[in-house]
Amino acid sequence: MSQTRPPSPAEETSGADEPSLKQVMGPGLLLLFIVGDILGTGIYALTGEIAGEVGGAAWLPFAIAFAVALITACSYLELVTKYPQAAGAALYVHRAFGKHLLTFLVCFAVMCSGITSASAASRAFAANLATGFGLDVGNGVILLIALAFMLLVLAVNLRGVGESVKINVLLTAVELSGLLIVILVSLFFILGGNADFSRVVTFETASDKSVFLAVSTATSLAFFAMVGFEDSVNMAEETKNPARIFPRMMFTGLGITGLIYVLVSICAVAVVPVGQLSESETPLATVVQTAAPGFPISDLLPFISMFAVANSALINMLMASRLLYGMGKQGVLPPFLAKVHPGRRTPQAAIVFTTVIALGLITFVSLSPDSPVVSLLGGTTSLLLLAVFALVNVAVLVLRKERAETEHFSAGRVLPVVGTITCLYLVLPWSSGRPSGQYEIAGVLLALGLVLWVLTWYARRKENANTG
Repeated sequence: MSQTRPPSPAEETSGADEPSLKQVMGPGLLLLFIVGDILGTGIYALTGEIAGEVGGAAWLPFAIAFAVALITACSYLELVTKYPQAAGAALYVHRAFGKHLLTFLVCFAVMCSGITSASAASRAFAANLATGFGLDVGNGVILLIALAFMLLVLAVNLRGVGESVKINVLLTAVELSGLLIVILVSLFFILGGNADFSRVVTFETASDKSVFLAVSTATSLAFFAMVGFEDSVNMAEETKNPARIFPRMMFTGLGITGLIYVLVSICAVAVVPVGQLSESETPLATVVQTAAPGFPISDLLPFISMFAVANSALINMLMASRLLYGMGKQGVLPPFLAKVHPGRRTPQAAIVFTTVIALGLITFVSLSPDSPVVSLLGGTTSLLLLAVFALVNVAVLVLRKERAETEHFSAGRVLPVVGTITCLYLVLPWSSGRPSGQYEIAGVLLALGLVLWVLTWYARRKENANTG
């Protein structure tokens, strides 16, 4: 018999007669969801930054980030097949530790990771738009384009997005096509004897960093390109037979994206000198333009990149606003965040609130022209999620005391421990080599969440005292 555990916030507020979600996702749709969610801003925008950390061996941080993601994915698979319910990391942490404040921090950290990811995507969108139209503009104009794009995401989010299989397939196909173009054009360039493969195994690090620390720093950044697989566990209630198909599709999706990322990074440094690659805000467009300067496809890639990062921004802002809305509805955050537009049926207050945070983040990190905006926001995203992943790996071990009612995937005894250690290694400042700006942004966001939580707790306590 399974042991008792505290109910989650969602369970405390949901009615007993609430209907379950419709199970519509089979293996193919789940695989497309996982691949489409992982592909996006990270590889399109950060390849140059990663090459700037380690030189031509830019493929190595991607390979290590893939291994770390794969280990943590095993923990997620054990939990999602053991508890096939929506809510993801927050549900697992709450079942394991039963602390509402910890559950809130996990939920808010995931939400903040969505906002920082979308902010990084908006900056990458602006840079690719300028490159695509051949605009020779400065940091100020790029900032204005990024802010305007985020306001466009706000308008779409407020209107309501009809999520359909056709749109998901289309956007995933666009993202994949851009990366395949980079690989194929680069291979044509390489087979013509024009590439310098000696760069692929050359480490070039800053004078104040050892090779080991430089690889750690680059891996912390490359992990941003691997995030997204964890979002799929929120689809557990809408997946047919999740215990059977989730492991196969998760491993297949991670394998496909990991292979593509390593191939793209190898091709990029073989075609373009590391210095030129690291200085570009649109590194993959630079690769194609170098490999095929007279080929029309080189002019198309910035626009493909725009579609890819736009998809990332919209998905992340949708996720962030819905999480904030859910916390407001459950009384964990101020109830005004749970307000829904009467006509559109969208969480308007949560959408506006998350967009304001995103606009502030983009502006703050763009004030300095020399600031690596996308890498700073992308690194903050991976910082927040790696901290959550460490907790999920621990939760797997704690929840072993609960027997499952059905057969489920097992991560074994060693992998969750390795996952916890590797995730913490990439989080801690003295081992990950992260810039202090990432911790400052993450700290401000979590402090904002704590203020909201305290205000809500105080208001509810005062309300209970008045009605008691």
